[in-house]
Amino acid sequence: MVNATAVPVVIIGSGQAGLSVAYHLKRFGLAAGRDFVIFDRGAVAGGAWQYRWESLRLGAAHRVNDLPGLSELGLSFETADRSRPARDVVSEYYRRFEEHFELNVVRPVSVQSVFNRRADLVVRTMSQAHGERETLAGLLVNATGTWGAPFVPHYPGAGLFAGRQLHTTGFRDAAEFAGQRVVVVGGGTSAIGFMLELEGVAASLTWASRRPVDWVRTEHLDLEGASAAVAMQDEAARNGRALPSIVRGTGVPVTRRIQGGIDRGTLVERPMFVGLEETGVRWADGSVTEADAIIWATGFRPELRHLAPLKLREKAGGLVVGAGSSWTDPRIFLAGYGPQASTIGARRAGRIIARQVLALL
Repeated sequence: MVNATAVPVVIIGSGQAGLSVAYHLKRFGLAAGRDFVIFDRGAVAGGAWQYRWESLRLGAAHRVNDLPGLSELGLSFETADRSRPARDVVSEYYRRFEEHFELNVVRPVSVQSVFNRRADLVVRTMSQAHGERETLAGLLVNATGTWGAPFVPHYPGAGLFAGRQLHTTGFRDAAEFAGQRVVVVGGGTSAIGFMLELEGVAASLTWASRRPVDWVRTEHLDLEGASAAVAMQDEAARNGRALPSIVRGTGVPVTRRIQGGIDRGTLVERPMFVGLEETGVRWADGSVTEADAIIWATGFRPELRHLAPLKLREKAGGLVVGAGSSWTDPRIFLAGYGPQASTIGARRAGRIIARQVLALL
């Protein structure tokens, strides 16, 4: 028989969205362990950042904004050491944040599914330490982000390619591709980062993008300032449609490092190939580029498989969400979903969601 416990609120995920909600719940007088519990599958603090590759540094990807209350610890990502791996810095800051505010995150725990049992939500989890367990909850805050749901588009011949194929989540070190012919797919910062890291390491580099890259002549990407991108995400979420790519609305900021890659001729994308062959990729004109590896830097989808039993997904492909709350089931909150997906968006959403949770308790 599965062991079961009960708690008023369950938060799934301790990345920036989950920690922000938890911080505000604490500020409103709720206690971790008694009034809410946080489940996280990561072995350590840091959310998805703990899985990033060693060479990635702060400032090389989207900006990491401070969690609410982080300044109480004398910490800020604005002044963090940029010579260290970003994953190490974020993991350290988040660990200290969790400890300072006594959030008591339960990890590593994998949430298998969430379903109804009479009036309760049942959160079924699995861990090496305790096996399968069930937690009964009145409210659920889902803050699982996207890292666990990588997206790889289908192209004819994908199963024929004899080389290596990997998504962003599988990238560890540029040295793995030394002397290889590499095709990088994608039009965002991850694809660009891979091109720059592999420059001078790979024998040859080819960059393919499904749409022309929209270069923006600014040093930093400010998602909150990119009103078009936020509006597109919000409109899609409120209408239950699949969420559009954020980079389509924001463009890619041209930093000095990126400008150097453009000037050297490294960052020149080609229109997307039409299919894969055993030895490489075939273009619309019939030519073939030989390749040993293809890196799919093609983004992610919200990780929501564990919520499938609740039947929240609409025919249009998304969930109906407004201000972080499910409009299909008012017991469910989606922190970091849609327009809240940026770190600063998640920070603001934490307070909004926490207030709604408090009102329902």
